[in-house]
Amino acid sequence: MAVKKILLVEGVDDEHVLKHVCGNRGVPPLDEVKNHGGIDRLLDSFPVRLKASGDGAIVGVVIDADNDVASRWRSLRDRLVGLGYEDVPDNPASDGTIIDPPDKKLLPRVGIWLMPDNQSKGILEDFLRFLVPEGSRLFERVKSSVAAIPNGERLFSQLAGPKAIIHTWLAWQEEPGKPLGTAITARYLDPDVAQVDVLVSWLNRLFFSTSQDSKRQIDRALPLE
Repeated sequence: MAVKKILLVEGVDDEHVLKHVCGNRGVPPLDEVKNHGGIDRLLDSFPVRLKASGDGAIVGVVIDADNDVASRWRSLRDRLVGLGYEDVPDNPASDGTIIDPPDKKLLPRVGIWLMPDNQSKGILEDFLRFLVPEGSRLFERVKSSVAAIPNGERLFSQLAGPKAIIHTWLAWQEEPGKPLGTAITARYLDPDVAQVDVLVSWLNRLFFSTSQDSKRQIDRALPLE
């Protein structure tokens, strides 16, 4: 019987970015990429989804670290430990975490990626900043323009700053305003950078590798500041 491969993400932007990254980098198709309409819904349904997936399935999770990497990691770790997963590392691995199911329990293999890089606070758009062509003078102008908005006129939060920067970058392209996913395929965001290599490697190890990489995750997990 084929192994079911499921990727859980926060929202529609995450869904389309992951699909376009996979498509451009040759990652084989998954059975489902499920967006939850927000982090709270994802976390609430996470234990139920794992129990429903059953033994032999593989479930990946991609969520934003937001302002506190350690807190976001604990929100997932505590749920995994509560279900009986063993050897869940205290900190996420820098190259993405993979955790094998516990013995004698009908639970799936689990992988976790915290945007942007498993170690830094931030969101999806912080990851997408890695995909902007290096040395772009236009991108420097984008950052300067966003930073120059007076405090009294700036309506977005500090955490949302990367969203403003990335969407301004896309608004200033030859075809302005492409969605995040199609901007990758259009190469306004480059899917061949080193940071995407790490994400793609995690996806391939999680869903398509039979090796026991996950048993070495604890040794590679870095302490969080």
